[in-house]
Amino acid sequence: MTIRYPNGKKYVPVQKSGLQKKVDLSFSNRGKSLEDELNETNEFYLSRGVAVIHKKPVPIQIVNVNYPARSAAVITEAYFRTPSTTDFNGVWQGKYIDFEAKETKSATSFPLQNIHDHQVEHMKSVSQQGGVVFFIVKFTSLDRYFIVPYDSFEKYWERMNTGGRKSITLIEFEAMAIEILPSFNPRLDYLKAVSLIITTPYNATERQEEV
Repeated sequence: MTIRYPNGKKYVPVQKSGLQKKVDLSFSNRGKSLEDELNETNEFYLSRGVAVIHKKPVPIQIVNVNYPARSAAVITEAYFRTPSTTDFNGVWQGKYIDFEAKETKSATSFPLQNIHDHQVEHMKSVSQQGGVVFFIVKFTSLDRYFIVPYDSFEKYWERMNTGGRKSITLIEFEAMAIEILPSFNPRLDYLKAVSLIITTPYNATERQEEV
């Protein structure tokens, strides 16, 4: 099936890498993407009445459909109706939650080319309205997860747009982000880290042991 963006450009999906585990918490987590892990975590939150957070559906306009059999239909071409914004949103303790989930195979930095201008504009607008906006970034080869508040991310985005480095280094993540340690259930208790963002300004180095 061919899927195209609103401007007609062909959509090429990003290949997701496998996981290299430091600690084998569960055989069921092997090979799962960050999106899968977050979906499972959100289901845990929902079942326990903690939060209502879901993956946003992707709006697609179907253009061509083939019917190889009477009882079967195959979509052969489709377009994104509108540019995507962020991956997840919902409500937690009366606060609007909106975030983007990204993975990188690199063990040293996260490339900013994986993020689009319209996504940053959306996150900026939500932040200005008082929403809780952030990135969850997974270094797949290291099996390390970080939450990056939008306010912290913004300066690195501006650095790139003014001719600077086009990535955020792992060392910079360790200094300005909150690392999430995976557990059994929920897999990624990211709301515990988000609570630190909401309550008070934090020092990432001092608070790593709290998450």
